[in-house]
Amino acid sequence: MPSPPRRHPRRPRHRLLAPLLLLPLALPLSACAGSSAANTSGGGLGRGNTDGKGALTLNVGDQKGGSEAVLRAAGELDDLTYKIKWSTFTSGPPLLEAVNAKAVDIGAVGNTPPVFAAGAGSKISVVAATHGTAHGEAIVVPKDSEFRRTADLKGKSVAVAQGSSAHYQLLASLKKAGLTLGEVDVKYLQPADALAAFTGGKVDAWAVWDPYTSQVLRGGKGRILTDGEGVVNVLSFQVAAPGALADKKKTAAIDDYLRRLRKAQAWVFKHPEAWAKVWAKDTGLPYEVALDAVQRTHGTRVPVAVDRQAIASEQRIVDAFARLKLIPRRVDFGGFTDTRFNGSLPPSTTAPRTYKES
Repeated sequence: MPSPPRRHPRRPRHRLLAPLLLLPLALPLSACAGSSAANTSGGGLGRGNTDGKGALTLNVGDQKGGSEAVLRAAGELDDLTYKIKWSTFTSGPPLLEAVNAKAVDIGAVGNTPPVFAAGAGSKISVVAATHGTAHGEAIVVPKDSEFRRTADLKGKSVAVAQGSSAHYQLLASLKKAGLTLGEVDVKYLQPADALAAFTGGKVDAWAVWDPYTSQVLRGGKGRILTDGEGVVNVLSFQVAAPGALADKKKTAAIDDYLRRLRKAQAWVFKHPEAWAKVWAKDTGLPYEVALDAVQRTHGTRVPVAVDRQAIASEQRIVDAFARLKLIPRRVDFGGFTDTRFNGSLPPSTTAPRTYKES
């Protein structure tokens, strides 16, 4: 049984796919942008498979190529003593809306959607984290662009998904270059629309994340102007419903689920080609793009603690968006975390895994 929680006061096909967002703790796509409904024509929850057996059901929010796919590929769904009912979402914000509404017990998001949810007063608790590289968090420009430095974007148009990790990466990269968000012409576009705008010459740059970065590079459509290394925290999170955390049986299931995701993450790092094949089949990504994204970003992730450094890093994102009035109010991000599952996990600043260059 997990140790008691540390309580915090609560204050509230060579074409890009529609947002893959939020590959989970095992493989989170760090952005998790957008505001579209769950992935179903009716606009509600996209009900998927049910795994396991037993009287208890854990409702898990997921995406194509996400937690379900990686757990299955790694063999971590074979001996469940509880049921997992999967619900498919197109992005982080609607998943967190479902967590807030108690329709989902837990789901994975990147570093920015919880900031927007917390700012809106949603009932959520960040319970687990991973840390990866930021090479896939990038601002890309056309291959023949004259831009060579981030500062060259002054007065130019940049596409980005509002509320995504790319949104913060753009903000932080501009600040490092001595610019503000107001000094560029920001075009808030979801990935499918942003791709069309980028390839059609309608925008000068695109702030985006993997696997989109890998697809642009692999397709010869552009190059990286700058990436997020050194400017973003590259954390992704598992976020749970406080009601589920108040249930002892569900808490035990969540603890087991997180352990399985950590094992699956280790499997991905050791078997990048095998996972890339599964991921490509599940999402429609070209295999080469999937493998690039695994080796550049997703396979590098290390499970880490939701510690003071992680909370402080997220608080900086809260403060940045609050100053720009992009979230309704400034909140204490620590009030939206639950550290009971940290166990002996390493600090959130632990270096990501890396693949040797061939």
